Amino acid sequence: MPSFDYESRQDQARAISGVDAVALVPGKAMYYFTGLDFHLSERPTIVILLPDGRTGVITPELEMPRLIARPDLEIEAFPWNDTDGYAGAFEKAVDALGLRGKTLGVDGLTMRVTEGMAFQAADGTLRLKGVEGDLARIRSIKSAQEVALMREACQRSERALEATLPQLKPGMTERQIADILNTEVKAAGCTGFAFEALVQSGPNSAMPHGEVTDRVLGANELLLIDFGGSMHYYPADITRTFCLGQPTADMQKLYAIVKAANEAGIAAAGPGVPMGAVDKATRDVIEAAGYGQYFIHRTGHGLGMEGHELTPQIASGVTDLLQPGMAFTVEPGIYIPGMGGVRIEDNLVITETGVDVLTSFPKQLTR
Repeated sequence: MPSFDYESRQDQARAISGVDAVALVPGKAMYYFTGLDFHLSERPTIVILLPDGRTGVITPELEMPRLIARPDLEIEAFPWNDTDGYAGAFEKAVDALGLRGKTLGVDGLTMRVTEGMAFQAADGTLRLKGVEGDLARIRSIKSAQEVALMREACQRSERALEATLPQLKPGMTERQIADILNTEVKAAGCTGFAFEALVQSGPNSAMPHGEVTDRVLGANELLLIDFGGSMHYYPADITRTFCLGQPTADMQKLYAIVKAANEAGIAAAGPGVPMGAVDKATRDVIEAAGYGQYFIHRTGHGLGMEGHELTPQIASGVTDLLQPGMAFTVEPGIYIPGMGGVRIEDNLVITETGVDVLTSFPKQLTR
């Protein structure tokens, strides 16, 4: 596993204003700020970051060896066991860390009611405040090391798609196609999946978030593939649309429009550009072609360890500015019920002077 500058990341979390400490539960945020890769379970585990540099951890006793193995974190542990339960550990942590009557910042997107109630049972005057937006903004600026991992995930994923396409033919089910691609992603050396491959054929491709089914791919139909491997949790998120056979004139027209919209979005991106301007660039192309009502989602989303990250949001009306280090997708689409859909998705990182496109798989309807 790669080693990141966790101290610098923690310093940014400790500096979040309006709270006296920040609590993290198992998941990508905890891993991002500490390197602790716990899974969320019925046993509460909490990392608490204080502005003075202290780090407290409420943890099941059985996880103590993993914490002892990380002396760099300088953790003050509050272990508990299944016999006694976790209530006492929460009370000890609140007292020892000076949190009585204070405001605790929490990631409202991942902390469960269970942990929130345990803190308030330990001290009825302790206030919880959502800081998920602050944590997302910190995580939105990718380091060179993070960008390198996403670039590698894209390169390996594209090799997997290149190896998959010659194996495909009409008569296969969406599920069979997805299984082949998932196998090739593993063979390409990805350490995991950003998500299991999504494959929609024919009229199913008109559903932007459709599920993989046992529908059989017919000849001369649209085939939409949305997939991505990951490298140490850093993902690729790539969509390409194909036709195995002879596309109709309507298919070719839709593809050309979406490709032009995708290219316009990429061209519009850069440091200091409002996020909504990238969405507008793609949407303008599709609307000018008369298909605006069939572009039914935002242009893109933040990209990182979560796959879909809270920021940046490449959506209509968002005035926040793109900053160097922000990673996101540009994925316009047109979806015609009963006929099918076309989406083309690339992965971008904002640089000091422009944009770095991490994806490079050819944009061709037929192969």
